[in-house]
Amino acid sequence: MTSHPAAPDAVLARQLAGEAGRILLSLRRDGPADARALGQAGDAAANAHLMQALRAARPDDAILSEEEAPDLARLAHRRVWLIDPLDGTREYGERRDDWAVHVALSIDGRIADGAVAQPALDQCFCTAAPPPLPAPAAALRFAVSRTRPAPLAQALAAAVGGSLVPMGSAGVKTLAVLRGEADVYLHQGEMHEWDSGAPAAVAQAAGLWVSRLDGAALRFNQERPLTPDILICHRADRDRLLAAIAPLL
Repeated sequence: MTSHPAAPDAVLARQLAGEAGRILLSLRRDGPADARALGQAGDAAANAHLMQALRAARPDDAILSEEEAPDLARLAHRRVWLIDPLDGTREYGERRDDWAVHVALSIDGRIADGAVAQPALDQCFCTAAPPPLPAPAAALRFAVSRTRPAPLAQALAAAVGGSLVPMGSAGVKTLAVLRGEADVYLHQGEMHEWDSGAPAAVAQAAGLWVSRLDGAALRFNQERPLTPDILICHRADRDRLLAAIAPLL
């Protein structure tokens, strides 16, 4: 395992997301042919690496991982790492490109630093070096789930003259906005803090608007670690989108 002596939090997040991504790529190359078995093996392998590395690098911090049993002792900690070792397990098992690794840090209930890696494209975005934002398109493109797009996203796209762009992984949807392949990521329906933490971190650092659908701030390290909904968009589009969303809620 790579050592991470005294790395700043954002750099540590990027390093760990990249390492887990390389583990997942290797496993996908040499692992089980069955999609379900591959996905399960990927979740386990990436989680084991991230948990071991974080405990070594940040022994005093708490960790909330999708692949670990809930531990409410984290509520007493100011600093809590939020990790999704493999966001888009289904896509990974199907050997698609739209899966990601999420590593983020919340401090006092607010997102602080993080990284989202999309290993199949050899890309990792982190809060230490956010990319310059492309201009939003005139006709907004909404990144939505390829298997269960939110009805509100469909209604909103119709209301503002936009279109839907289906893809997997919350992290990948956020990176699509950062790369200019989409303009808005909207999710309605419960997701977990490990799904939303790292995407919120990198989007926020790059200058995108990040909030609940009613415009409220996201909160992390809650007893029930859920993000009921999320809106990520260009700040220039924030007001008209929030105004269009309000009557649809």
